[in-house]
Amino acid sequence: MVKVTYEIVEHDGGWAYKVGDVFSETFPSHDAALAAARRAAMEQQIPGTSTGISWEDKQGKWHEELAKGDDRPETEVKG
Repeated sequence: MVKVTYEIVEHDGGWAYKVGDVFSETFPSHDAALAAARRAAMEQQIPGTSTGISWEDKQGKWHEELAKGDDRPETEVKG
C-alpha cells in the first residue's frame, strides 16, 4: 500500500502543507495549514469510482490503466 505524507512547512511568508515536492496554497498560520492538511489527508482516503486513466511517462509514452476506486493510500500528517 502506498503511504502519502503531508508535512507542514513554512512557505511564501506563511505556512503550507507539502506532499513530496508539491506545496499547497499558503495559509496565514501553522494551525490553518495543519487543519487543511488533515482535511486533504482524510479526503484522499475516501473510496471513489473505478475509472480509466491516461498518463504520459518521462519518455513521452502514453499509458492507459484502470484506477480502482477502492485502492486508496494510507495517509499521515506531520506537523
